[in-house]
Amino acid sequence: MKMLKLFTIFLLVFLGNTMYSQTTNTSAAVEEVQVETRKLRKAIDSKNESAQADSYYNIGETFFNGGNFPKSEEYYTKAKKLYEKLNDKPNIEKATRRLAQSQEKQNKINPAISNYNMAAQVSYSEKSKAVNSNDVARLSSSTPELKAEAIQNNINISSKEVEKTDLAESYSQLADVNMQQKDMYKAEENLNTAYKISKREAPQQALAINQKLADLYVENKNFDKAIEAKKKVLKEDFVKENSQEKVNQIQELADIYIKKNDPNEAVDLLKNAYGIALDKGHTLEAQKSVKKLDSLYAISGNVDASVKLYRDFLGKLPDLVSKDRSLVDNKILEDTEQRISQLEKEKELKDELIRKKNVFNYSLIGVLILLTGLIIFIFRTLKKVQAKNKKIALQSLRREMNPHFIFNSLNSVNHFIATNNELEANQYLTKFSKLMRGVMENSTEDFIPFQQELDLLQNYLALEKTRFTDKFDYEIEVDDDLNMQHLQIPGMLIQPFLENAIWHGLRYRTEKGFLKLNFEKSGQDLKIIIEDNGIGIEESKKQKTQHQKTREGRGMKNTLERIQLLNDLYHKNITCSVKDKEDNNGVLVTLKINLT
Repeated sequence: MKMLKLFTIFLLVFLGNTMYSQTTNTSAAVEEVQVETRKLRKAIDSKNESAQADSYYNIGETFFNGGNFPKSEEYYTKAKKLYEKLNDKPNIEKATRRLAQSQEKQNKINPAISNYNMAAQVSYSEKSKAVNSNDVARLSSSTPELKAEAIQNNINISSKEVEKTDLAESYSQLADVNMQQKDMYKAEENLNTAYKISKREAPQQALAINQKLADLYVENKNFDKAIEAKKKVLKEDFVKENSQEKVNQIQELADIYIKKNDPNEAVDLLKNAYGIALDKGHTLEAQKSVKKLDSLYAISGNVDASVKLYRDFLGKLPDLVSKDRSLVDNKILEDTEQRISQLEKEKELKDELIRKKNVFNYSLIGVLILLTGLIIFIFRTLKKVQAKNKKIALQSLRREMNPHFIFNSLNSVNHFIATNNELEANQYLTKFSKLMRGVMENSTEDFIPFQQELDLLQNYLALEKTRFTDKFDYEIEVDDDLNMQHLQIPGMLIQPFLENAIWHGLRYRTEKGFLKLNFEKSGQDLKIIIEDNGIGIEESKKQKTQHQKTREGRGMKNTLERIQLLNDLYHKNITCSVKDKEDNNGVLVTLKINLT
């Protein structure tokens, strides 16, 4: 007999361990969790955090309504965190309040107070704020009177609402205060009221309230009323239609008869519960009935009845397990929760990968921006340095005068003095000093007024005409369309071309030559034409001495460098053309300077 009982107990413990922690879950509850799990997967795949939060909340509701408060707390917490992330205040209040209720059911008073208080702070209506604040006061109050006042305030609020589950819970809480005050009549009255309210809409709540009422009667040795309360609940449709709950309620009724010291009635009830459990396939409920019956048989010394019972149970156990839907449902629920956990891990992994990718991308973009900024800075610095160097070079080139011009000018003065031509020497020196002063004064500017440049060129040609009176005549023409007042051109850019025309072309003529300088407007350009009838470029090269050929000509090189620098710095697009005329009788120089 002892070995039979040990084997049976071991087998049932094994089966019990494969069951989910909460045996009151039904197929409907399992289906609800599976539906929400599918929704959760879609929400995670689409990154819809609002839908994720809703699924967590609904799963929490399923567990809460099934009496599995630890699990409901877990899912309400997840929902609350997501609602907070979305700053969805109405849903934050809803999830936080439910979380507080789950914690209160587990006697986690301090966390419950904290969450009720938070729910009050984020409440979107005065009614919600008042209800949550009253719950904070109820749990925080040190006296029954203050607790009762807070509960009554919530009853007054909830009685006006269509939702009655909170109202029933408030009456049940008020009954707890009544019991604390030893007012059993009021406690009984409030529990009966709570039961009437909840049985229509929240059967699970009604069962809990009924059990509390029965416990109250038993504690006060009022077994008949406790039996009456249990028989009353057994007649409810939500018990009659749920065979598993019906077995549980019959077992609780049997417990009352045991406490009343009426074992015969208890045995009959437990046999009835055992028969229903076998018929409907409720393994753990059948096992519970067997254990209770065995205890009663042991007290009465009816060993044969115990042996017969255990043998009967073991014989029917394989068929019982095969019919037990709750085993399948709880296994499905366990697997579903594992899938939810896997989904969350996959989401965390994806989020981490995305975060690392974003960090890498942002770092790469930051480095690229930094490098681009550095390159731009270096480029601009180089451009500034180059521009500054070009301006220095341009200024240096502007200050250079052909040394031959200065040397020959001084020789001419010496010649005038040697021939006692003091007047010519004075006039030449005056013109020469005026020219040199004009060049020096404008040496700091890249562009000077057109009129000043014209005066300098006229002064220069007058000097050269004084030296080579019998060699050439000259003429300067200026287009009337040119704006003499506002036009700016590079200073002394034209002089080297005039000098070349005189020194390398016109002075070698046997007859007097002619030099023409013409300024005209051509569209958006200033066109400068220098034309002479000297010996030409090719003939001038032939007449150069060996010393002249080896000596570098700085005048033209200086001018061409200036043109290049002006184009680089100011984008003036200055062009220069120097060529012999078609009849090999002189040189034609054409300069173009953009006026825009």
